[in-house]
Amino acid sequence: MDPLLQAALDARQHAHAPFSGFRVGAAVETADGRIFTGCNIENATYSLTLCAERVALAKALSEGCRRFRRIAVAAATKVLTPPCGSCRQILWEFCPDAELILVNLEGATETLFVRDLLPRPFDATFL
Repeated sequence: MDPLLQAALDARQHAHAPFSGFRVGAAVETADGRIFTGCNIENATYSLTLCAERVALAKALSEGCRRFRRIAVAAATKVLTPPCGSCRQILWEFCPDAELILVNLEGATETLFVRDLLPRPFDATFL
């Protein structure tokens, strides 16, 4: 299996999802091939919950990475689960040209591009 997909599936196991039970893992691959992972971390005040995609990207950014090739998102659903709206915005700002690979526990995948997830995005060009 692709190491990026495996990293996302493995990260899912670390999710803290006591309220929803919906465990998500993500992995981002930098331009130089490094992989950073994240999982969702729920909070009793749901608005403070962190999504797996944002955790993985924050870890990479905090280590100085600024160029990304691919992102994988893993969930235990039959229908492959795309990023939420907040994650789409963050992914757009930091890696609009990256491939996004959705994967489930059965190994089904779908590949698209971050730029295709958020038509007419808001970004720094409006500031």
